[in-house]
Amino acid sequence: MAEIEERLTELEVRLAFVDDTVNGLSSADAEIARRLDLLERALRDLRSDLVNMRAGLGSDPANEPPPPHY
Repeated sequence: MAEIEERLTELEVRLAFVDDTVNGLSSADAEIARRLDLLERALRDLRSDLVNMRAGLGSDPANEPPPPHY
């Protein structure tokens, strides 16, 4: 009977470590999702700024003639 209790105690300890690891991973996942959201917002803002800058220049670089050395 002592062997069963010892094995049960060992399983409970392992389960506690597994629970702790899962909680840590869950927290890390939430932090990564938050940072990814911030990066996506920043990228959208940069794209919008770039479109606005190009519109402010009044011309599309693709329509410019090649430089004289071509």
